[in-house]
Amino acid sequence: MSKLKVVHYINNFFAGIGGEEKADIPPREMQGFVGPGMALDKSFGDEAEIIATVVCGDSYYAENLEKAEADLLEMIKKYDADLFISGPAFNAGRYGVACGAIAKAVEEKLGIPSVTAMYEENPGVDMFKKDLYIMTTGNSAADMRKAVKKLGAFALKLANGDEIGTPEDEGYHVRGIRTNYFHEKRGAKRAVEMMLKKVNNLPYATEYEMPDFGNVTPMPAIMDLSDKKIALVTSGGVVPTDNPDRIESSSATKYGIYDISEYDSMPADKFTTIHGGYDRTYALQDINRVVPLDVMRDLEKEGVIGELADYYIATTGTGTSVGNARGFGEEYSKKLLADGVQAVIVTST
Repeated sequence: MSKLKVVHYINNFFAGIGGEEKADIPPREMQGFVGPGMALDKSFGDEAEIIATVVCGDSYYAENLEKAEADLLEMIKKYDADLFISGPAFNAGRYGVACGAIAKAVEEKLGIPSVTAMYEENPGVDMFKKDLYIMTTGNSAADMRKAVKKLGAFALKLANGDEIGTPEDEGYHVRGIRTNYFHEKRGAKRAVEMMLKKVNNLPYATEYEMPDFGNVTPMPAIMDLSDKKIALVTSGGVVPTDNPDRIESSSATKYGIYDISEYDSMPADKFTTIHGGYDRTYALQDINRVVPLDVMRDLEKEGVIGELADYYIATTGTGTSVGNARGFGEEYSKKLLADGVQAVIVTST
């Protein structure tokens, strides 16, 4: 029996091309397995083999979504593969998004069964878990051996058309997809049994788990702002007109920090909004409607606030994963604290 043909996708780092300095390389293809593909290929035994590896830099993919996808699909299509695998991406955000995006494209446009793997906090999980199977991994490549073994075994089941079990049985992320099945007990009886377990502090498992976005304890109210340094942060997509950081109009994977020290108001010829989730007409007429610099300068002059930070921080909120949003906040809050900022006004749309 002939082996199943597998095409594998990895980024510049795992291909051994280079780190961040090579993250802008365009798509390329290599014969056989490369990097982690060696262990993945070995996990298939005699059932499958990696016949080709396609590679793309994380930055290039993020900044050239349509072209990167089109070029990669053209490379992958000619191998007439039985299976496509991307990653594992672990907790590498840009890599995870690329792995999910290309796996989804291969499955939908080429009709090839596809699977990837990443850590639960990788933004790619939230973005693509309803589109394809995403195997769970540890936080870093230290989990590579275990992750590849699990990924390979599941990929073979997927390619062979075997019945796929539950997330708990198979080890993939919960997809939020409900299916009908026959149960020996009525729903009412199961619900009562679960309630009794809950009130008696016994272990139980819900049949419809709700997403957990975490809880943030509010800080105490600041009663006097007259001696406080305030910063502006927005998810409204307001950026300099050339969008230097190439922040996406939706499902953002990055944020930007922009200087406003010389302005008393947001000049329309210097700033714009690239947000794809609202009608931008009124925002473009007056950018202060999203980043209220004019009002903040007035409050600063009147002594209502002590000082306004010389910059504002911006990203796009629509479609942005919880994991990415949390990561942005954890990262830029360090800068805010280091710069003596004591309160932040977050504007949305």
